[in-house]
Amino acid sequence: MDGMEPQYRLERFSALLCREDFCLAEACLLVAQGAYPELDVAHYLARIDALAAAVKGRVAGDAFAEQKIVALNRHLFTELGFRGNALDYYDPRNSYLNQVLERRAGIPITLSILYMEIGRRLGLRLQGVSFPGHFLVKLRVTGGQLVLDPYCGGEAQSESQLRARLAQVLPLGEADAQPLSQFLQAATPRQILARLLRNLKGIYLQSEEAQNMLEVMQRMVMVAPHAAEELRDRGLAYLRLDCFRAALADLQDYLERRPDAPDADEIRGRAAALRLVCARLN
Repeated sequence: MDGMEPQYRLERFSALLCREDFCLAEACLLVAQGAYPELDVAHYLARIDALAAAVKGRVAGDAFAEQKIVALNRHLFTELGFRGNALDYYDPRNSYLNQVLERRAGIPITLSILYMEIGRRLGLRLQGVSFPGHFLVKLRVTGGQLVLDPYCGGEAQSESQLRARLAQVLPLGEADAQPLSQFLQAATPRQILARLLRNLKGIYLQSEEAQNMLEVMQRMVMVAPHAAEELRDRGLAYLRLDCFRAALADLQDYLERRPDAPDADEIRGRAAALRLVCARLN
């Protein structure tokens, strides 16, 4: 089992991020350990290996990329029933890769991560796309590229479908005024992790689950170390858990980085109050 102390789990996540080309599935499973401390990372990586092996056994060794995609879609979505969880979209389990594998349900980004990880094992160079409002996957093929939506069964997206998606999230007229290519840039593994963590952060802010929020923020600060706002938000998570010294350290660090931030006066007030509390704790 992978059960371990919280600090060791964070150190393992940090060490993984230091690798130049880290395994995205492993990183996502280490994120999930924040909510599921006993999660066995090796077990779930083996399950992804098994999914890929099942698809590989159905295609010829010299199969074209498009043939592999057809086989992948059939096995994952038609036979196994993986699907987008539209009925309970904001259930945090949709954002944890272990739960996506167990429940066969997820949101665009987690289903895309699973799709990419299986594809990588099949020799498909799938890339994540942080499309506005809906994460997608793309694959370069002879004569162009395929844009695929794992949330909708791996369905290929036409230009008109992509424009329609943009129209739902961009100001009126802006979707048609900008080149589509700028919205289809490949996301790095670190950018994908940051988007996943932002999803969880939003969910736990709404539900006011302070401990889960802190677990997410601990990892977000590692993924985006230069984002001062994430440091501030971790400090506020510490404060909700009455971890006063840790909260003060983060809020002071935030003010040093962003002394002219719009909320700087509010944060200075919180920091001043925390200094008094910490002085009484000595």
